[in-house]
Amino acid sequence: MERKVGIIGAGVSGLLACKYALSKGFHPIVFESQSTIGGVWTNALETTKLQTPKPLYQFSDFPWPPSVTQDFPDKHLVFDYVKAYAKHFDLLQHIKFNNKASGIEYEGHRDEEIRRWSLWGGTGEPFSSMGKWKLIVQDLNTLSTQIYQVDFVIICVGRFSGLPNIPEFPPNKGPEAFHGKVVHSMEYAAMEDEKAAEFIKGKRVVVVGFQKSALDIAMECCAANGAENPCTVLYRRPRWNLPDYLPWGFSLAHMYLSRFSELMVHKPGEGFLLGLLATFLAPLRWAYSKFVESDIKRKLHLAKHGMVPTHSFLNEISSCLISTVPQNFYDKVEDGEIKLKKSPSFSFCHNGILVEGVFFATGFKGEKKLKDIFVSKTFQNFIAGSPDAAIPLYRECIQPRIPQLAVIGYSESVVNLYTSEIRCRWLAELLDGTFKLPSIETMEEDVRQWEEYLKKYSGGNFKRKCIGALHVWYNDQLCKDMGWSPRRKKGLFAELFEPYGPLDYVPS
Repeated sequence: MERKVGIIGAGVSGLLACKYALSKGFHPIVFESQSTIGGVWTNALETTKLQTPKPLYQFSDFPWPPSVTQDFPDKHLVFDYVKAYAKHFDLLQHIKFNNKASGIEYEGHRDEEIRRWSLWGGTGEPFSSMGKWKLIVQDLNTLSTQIYQVDFVIICVGRFSGLPNIPEFPPNKGPEAFHGKVVHSMEYAAMEDEKAAEFIKGKRVVVVGFQKSALDIAMECCAANGAENPCTVLYRRPRWNLPDYLPWGFSLAHMYLSRFSELMVHKPGEGFLLGLLATFLAPLRWAYSKFVESDIKRKLHLAKHGMVPTHSFLNEISSCLISTVPQNFYDKVEDGEIKLKKSPSFSFCHNGILVEGVFFATGFKGEKKLKDIFVSKTFQNFIAGSPDAAIPLYRECIQPRIPQLAVIGYSESVVNLYTSEIRCRWLAELLDGTFKLPSIETMEEDVRQWEEYLKKYSGGNFKRKCIGALHVWYNDQLCKDMGWSPRRKKGLFAELFEPYGPLDYVPS
């Protein structure tokens, strides 16, 4: 019998999930709320470019076309590449566009029974003759609702779209006290390029935030207004944003994306010898971080602008918060076209900074978006976990107590496409019966160990669930589960010191 797999979202993760489900003979149905594929690449700022070098951001079995020569292609080229992938593997026929999955509900087992399970799904199997998922799907064109029943659900809604994170304010201290325009970066990115340029033209603008979208919006405001109407960037703390990927002429990928670099980090389930080695190499780990930091400070003149972070670069990359600074950003600061203001909090009032527009580049509520998909309060609590912990996902894909369901694309890495692909391959092998998951108790202990790692190296950003500084070790676990050799390089030197990328995981 053909198994139906419901996939929510047709971004990069959803396309990969669809492709690998098809490769195992399953029947995928993809529900996409927008009218096209691409996820975050559908509505991106006009100046958006790829944040990681092109060789790292590619599908393992579908290379970039020779016509794309840039190391960091712009949003149009990336979008075209993703669309070409979907067309090449004939994925579009499996996607229902303008169809929003407003809720999912598990049918077949009562909550009390599920709580008593010692194995995932009760039997450890990915499918059950007794359990099905009901998907409540709204057609956004006709506003009609349809119910779909599937054997397995893959949630690929991501965490950087859909539900904007708007700061909360005391009464009469929020946007209602402001007479100008207040928008989130999501709304601005959704505008057509010409309309967006017109929206900011001639306005004094404040951008709240200091991640990539905030910096890009500030640069677009500069291009529209210059020093006559400078853009103010309001931030809580400075970041180790990169001018390039060559600190002091050395490759950052070789420094942080190799197996040797991970020997300097304490890893979940590492054992005594690897733990001892990580402790012994701690001074080198500190030196690596200082080496990169000194290059960033030198190139961007951070001390001059009072923008030297107090945390380490290792903390930054372990939190997946690194991004490249737009070209000439600090030159615009020097020229007075951008003003940097540090503040732990802010509010609106009638007699504050005189501005005509405020942009919230404050991210998204990915955790809430994921939680709200579930109809069951029990499953909502399972997926959210405890308040002081990150979303509890085994292998960053499976909630041990939620049957017949996986989450792809929520946990972050330095290169999300590359990570989503190996996760989808792992999930396809799981669904095909290549291996079985361990007991719920074992999976929850593994989740706890990864939680300790995240809190140790990501600090207050641990809920981002970033594997950026430990992606080789993470991929090793997936490879072992699938019965692959985790050693993917030729020769000891290459295995230790060359950076790992998507082409290393092409099946031999």
